[in-house]
Amino acid sequence: MKEQRADLDIVLLHHPVTNKTGETIGSAVTNLDLHDIARVARTYDVCNYYVATPYEDQHELINEITAHWLKGHGAAYNPARKEALGLVKPAYNLDAVIDEINERNGASPLVVTTSAKKQKNEVQYEDLRYHLRNNISPVLLLFGTAHGIADEVMEKADAALPPIRGNSTYNHLSVRSAVSIILDRLLGR
Repeated sequence: MKEQRADLDIVLLHHPVTNKTGETIGSAVTNLDLHDIARVARTYDVCNYYVATPYEDQHELINEITAHWLKGHGAAYNPARKEALGLVKPAYNLDAVIDEINERNGASPLVVTTSAKKQKNEVQYEDLRYHLRNNISPVLLLFGTAHGIADEVMEKADAALPPIRGNSTYNHLSVRSAVSIILDRLLGR
């Protein structure tokens, strides 16, 4: 039986993100991110997995990869992968994602960012878990590529989750790993 909770959508931002020197850039879509994040999103019953990039060639890449698994040989070869990649939705920017969620739910989502750095507007994992479980409002969880979400996006968000901390000073997880850990903390049993 499906758990009753607020809608949770995720978005992987490819622009605006930062590079290692802090400049705002656009990053490239990767096949691994599409596959692995789609699989974890399906495992935790996320509504949609948006991949936001303003670059047309990156949209073509997303569509080519997903088409193989949704309609091509991959659809028959691996139905589980088809089910997961069916959650992938290309978007040109974050505003388009928010508008789509607002239209679907009749309410704006709570926009929550993630980062390897501590943010001012932190919400604890247990508080966001409570928000979702008690169906308070839809939630859009943002993940960044490259060296993280640009400050202009972080400043507009409603809240930010605390960074994931391991047992060392090293803190540069792949976005795929971060998505898995965070979704488990929010939605895991």
